[in-house]
Amino acid sequence: MTDGLHRRGCRLAKLSPMGSRRMNVSIAALGMCAVVALAPLRAQTPAPGSSNRTITAVPGIKVGHHTLAERPTGCTVILVDGEGAVGGVSQRGGAPGTRETDLLDPANTVDKVNAVVLSGGSAFGLDAATGTVRWLEEHNIGWDVRIAKVPIVPAAILFDLPIGGNPKIRPTADCGYRAAAGAAASPVLEGTIGAGAGATVGKSGGPGRSMKGGLGSYSITLPSGLSVGAIVAVNAVGDIIDPDTGHVVAGVRNPDGSLADARTLLRTGQTGPRPRAAENTTIGLVATNARLTKSQAHRMALMADDGLARAIFPAHTQGDGDTVFSLATGQWTGEVDITQIGALAADVMARAIVRAATEATGLPNIPAVRDLKKKGVSQ
Repeated sequence: MTDGLHRRGCRLAKLSPMGSRRMNVSIAALGMCAVVALAPLRAQTPAPGSSNRTITAVPGIKVGHHTLAERPTGCTVILVDGEGAVGGVSQRGGAPGTRETDLLDPANTVDKVNAVVLSGGSAFGLDAATGTVRWLEEHNIGWDVRIAKVPIVPAAILFDLPIGGNPKIRPTADCGYRAAAGAAASPVLEGTIGAGAGATVGKSGGPGRSMKGGLGSYSITLPSGLSVGAIVAVNAVGDIIDPDTGHVVAGVRNPDGSLADARTLLRTGQTGPRPRAAENTTIGLVATNARLTKSQAHRMALMADDGLARAIFPAHTQGDGDTVFSLATGQWTGEVDITQIGALAADVMARAIVRAATEATGLPNIPAVRDLKKKGVSQ
């Protein structure tokens, strides 16, 4: 693998512990990976408990991260075993940056997805998917068109260019290649890693009052064997709300550093400078081992998107590119109740969003939840 460290003029980071088809890009999503020696910004913590409670608990799903060291940004690749999974997408934000979402429409022909890429780097970060395509092609994985197998790799990006240094340092094709090569079925590492490395939240009062977002994952497995999981990179305008308590977990801060609560600020007209359009986004994916049709996978994504509205306030704004993918691996052959699966997808998505905030590590002038707790700041 060492000869891959200098491909396409891109000096790559070491693998994280986890190991020219149409692109749909909004102008608002605009924002090379000339970086060395990958190391996560902290030792990330798997979900609690002895069992895997992250999306890789869904049979057939693997996840790999690639985090850059010279600036907090990176990408996360969700790989599907075998011939792929049935996919869907829900795109409700007003400023998306995506690739290959049209083919996920139930009316269209392709019915299998081989991988999904979530990336920082704004529209530049979509190039990470090209590297994942290259890795899949090398392993003879993709849509069979007789003369070749064409990997099907939808992707979505978030805007993190102003965070932590030179905006020209961002994920490239080689970064997506390395994330795919390092993908594993072990518990997903969370926090300031992969696509969530440069994510921030709580920007309704201006960037100087924001907090650190990140990447989170959560899953549930029923006694029947049905599994549903979520993974999400949270870079929202809004605050992160614990759906169980209704309390703000992370978000816009008061001048004294305490949590201001965007709900109160918005209702009383106290918001600061309006966040710039297209510089925010929550991008994620839900997966199940159920056997779904494309139409059902689409419904699963739509229902999972409700998890954003439960755990982020406000969500789906004009300045967010909120996008949720879905995958159904089909390894569980029980009777499908799409209402049940969709409801579980919304639940695990909301919980993954909260974990993205609680597992994050702060950056200079961008505190994380753990930093507020250390200082005894009121939450």
